[in-house]
Amino acid sequence: MVGYLVFLTISTALFALFALGLNLQWGFTGLINFGHVAFMTVGAYTTVLLSSQGVPLVIAVIIGAAIASLLGLAIGMSTLRLREDYLAIITIGVSELLRLIALNEEWLTKGAFGVQRYPLPLAGFEPNLIGKIIMIGLLTFIAIFTVWQLWRGMRNRWREGKSIKGKSIQPRKRIGLIIWSVIALALILTVYVNGVIAISNYYNYKVGLMLIVLLVLTAIYWGLELLVHSPWGRVLKSIREDEEIPRALGKNVFWYKLQALMLGGAIAGIAGAFYAWQLTSVYPANFEPLVTFNAWTIVVLGGAGNNAGTLLGAVIFWAYDVLTREYLPYLGILNPTQLGPLRIMVIGLILMLLMVWRPQGILGKKEELTLGR
Repeated sequence: MVGYLVFLTISTALFALFALGLNLQWGFTGLINFGHVAFMTVGAYTTVLLSSQGVPLVIAVIIGAAIASLLGLAIGMSTLRLREDYLAIITIGVSELLRLIALNEEWLTKGAFGVQRYPLPLAGFEPNLIGKIIMIGLLTFIAIFTVWQLWRGMRNRWREGKSIKGKSIQPRKRIGLIIWSVIALALILTVYVNGVIAISNYYNYKVGLMLIVLLVLTAIYWGLELLVHSPWGRVLKSIREDEEIPRALGKNVFWYKLQALMLGGAIAGIAGAFYAWQLTSVYPANFEPLVTFNAWTIVVLGGAGNNAGTLLGAVIFWAYDVLTREYLPYLGILNPTQLGPLRIMVIGLILMLLMVWRPQGILGKKEELTLGR
């Protein structure tokens, strides 16, 4: 059970990281990217191929993120001056092009056989008592930071819910905030306790990877929060709402869009490295368009233009994935080959209902909604 929760924590964290890049591009800037998996593909293959040739893992990840960023530059230079739908079409084509290159260029990517037996972070690390205490301390820091961010987010939502006259928000909304806070605290506590138990008694490579991905996710989340609440981030939001306004104020709209596309691509490239490390073997089939669909599902569920919402969306997405994967077979209604398509159909139905009931997502703001623009 502990090992399975470690796997779920890694999956949730790396897809949250992956979706944060998409949220920066679409949620904050309004760039429609239907081929986000292309950046993950570049990051994953660059990291594993370079590290297999003796390049240190940290440098390999940085190079992978840089190449993913350059891919965003190439896409942006050719499409951002055109209509938004061109960007959506080009990104889909690029993602499929890269997957087919990985499938057919066997001299570089081993083709359908995949890349295997590449270096993994902390693979041979066996922590002693002091090392375990340090790791538990880092996990405690992450938990405290997460609780602090949860408190700030809920406090702001509570204040935003008050009217101009100072009247309190509706009791129904109060109850909703309290319920979400309790659920989030329970999840944080579960991950923390499971992490402490895993580090103390069941340490292996995946436990170390879990700690690393949580640290990286925390750092990137905090960095993005600083950026999107800075003047740079406010320009991105104004571009999302009506790019003619910042252009009239003398802002280089094209350059800001390019920065958002490149930075979001770099974050997805880093997520690709963790994806490869979690899989321990990389195949072209791991980077199909469904991965991009998962990221869009996470962003839409949590709320576009809200980094905390992206984290919440990742948690909900993987909770749904686990529950349906584990318990649907016990119903005995469908055979295993039918369960996969059914799970995708159900989450599509959930998204449609969400678009009707709460189109801005769980933590999103309706006044900042970019759907349908």
